[in-house]
Amino acid sequence: MDKIIITGTQGFIGSNLKQKLQDKYEIIEINEDVFKTVNWREFVSKYFWLDIKSVFHVGACSDTLETDVNYMMLVNYEFTKHLSILCKSKNIPLIYSSSAANYGTNNEHPSNLYGWSKYVAEDYVISNGGIGLRYFNVYGPGEEHKGKMSSVAYQMFLKSKNNEEIKLFPKKPKRDFIYIDDVIDANIHAFLNFSKLKGSYYDVGTSESRTFEDVLKNMDIPFEYYESSKIPFGYQFLTKSNKKRWMNGWFPKFSLEDGIKSYLTYLKSNG
Repeated sequence: MDKIIITGTQGFIGSNLKQKLQDKYEIIEINEDVFKTVNWREFVSKYFWLDIKSVFHVGACSDTLETDVNYMMLVNYEFTKHLSILCKSKNIPLIYSSSAANYGTNNEHPSNLYGWSKYVAEDYVISNGGIGLRYFNVYGPGEEHKGKMSSVAYQMFLKSKNNEEIKLFPKKPKRDFIYIDDVIDANIHAFLNFSKLKGSYYDVGTSESRTFEDVLKNMDIPFEYYESSKIPFGYQFLTKSNKKRWMNGWFPKFSLEDGIKSYLTYLKSNG
C-alpha cells in the first residue's frame, strides 16, 4: 500500500482527510507532540527515507488570537519550511493547508500574527513547487474540540442546546462558508492533479458570502443582536473566495443549505 504523510490528524481537517484516505493509503501521522522530541527535525526527516507518495500538511496552530510569536512561528512556519525542503529534495508533492486569513482585512496582506505565519509559510511552499490551499470559513463534523475557534454553526448549536442567549453583531457581516467535505475534496483534487497545479496557491470556498443570520435560520435557531458598540475594532465584515483563484477542475458541491442540513444530521445523531 502506498504511503502518504498527513500532519494534524488529531485536528478538524486532518482527521477528516485521514478518514477519507485511510482505506487507500498507509498513513503516517505527524502531530504537534513531535515538538516534544529532542530534535523534531531529525524525527520528521526519517520518514522521508521511505517511499512517500504525497504530504498533506494540515497541522498548525489555528488560534487566530495566539500572541506567542515564537510558538506560532515554530509550529506554522519553521515546521512548514522543513517539510517543504524535504519534499523538494525528494520530489514529493506537498499540499499545504493555508488560510484566507492571508488576505487580511484589506484583501492584500494579513492583519494578525496567525495570518502572517500562514502567509510566509505558504510563500515558502509554493516557491518550492508545492500547492497552497487557502481555506475560507470551514464547518462540519470533527470540529468539536476547537472551542472558540469552531464554526459559528457549531457554537450556536451548542448554545441553543443549552438554552443560552444567542446574539449576532449587527450590520450583517458575511462569510464564505465552506463545508468540510468540499475541503477534503479540494485536497484530493490537488494531489491527483499536482503536476498541473503545483507552484501556486488556490482559494477553497464557495465564492458566495452568506450572513450569520442565514446560518441560524437554516438551523432554525432564534437570535437577537448586540449593540453596534460591541463590534470589535478591525472586525472583518466580508470574506469571499475568488472563482478565478479556484483550482482548474475543482468546484464546491455543497451549498450552505446542503451543508447545514448534513451537519445537523451529524450533530443530532451524535448528541
